[in-house]
Parts: sequence; structure tokens; C-alpha cells
Amino acid sequence: MSDPTSQKPERRMRPCPICSKLSTPADYPFCSDRCAKVDLNRWFSEGYSIPVVETDDLDENDFPDEA
Repeated sequence: MSDPTSQKPERRMRPCPICSKLSTPADYPFCSDRCAKVDLNRWFSEGYSIPVVETDDLDENDFPDEA
């Protein structure tokens, strides 16, 4: 009899974040190695960066006082 703690729980199949096909256990959370590489390329090329608003030029007199 095998140890139940040594078995990995099966992951639910979810849509691939790149192409929306169902993910595969081998490439989870992606559907294929290609989609995993597309995602990695987006990270490397800073495609997932969050735009920053520079606040240095804003005048603090334009904002109401916090009470």
C-alpha cells in the first residue's frame, strides 16, 4: 500500500492564460510548451509591467486637505 501523502493532488484543468485552451498536466497552467514560452517572453520583455504615474510634477495645493 502506498503512502497517501506522497501522491500529488490532481489539478483542475483551467483555461490557458495565453490562448484559453484547457491546460495540460505536463504544462500547467498552460496548454503547451509554446504558450509557456510566450508567457516567459512577455515577462522578459516587460510586457506585464504596471504603468507608473509620476507625481513629482503635481502641485500639492490641487488636493484637498485630509481630515
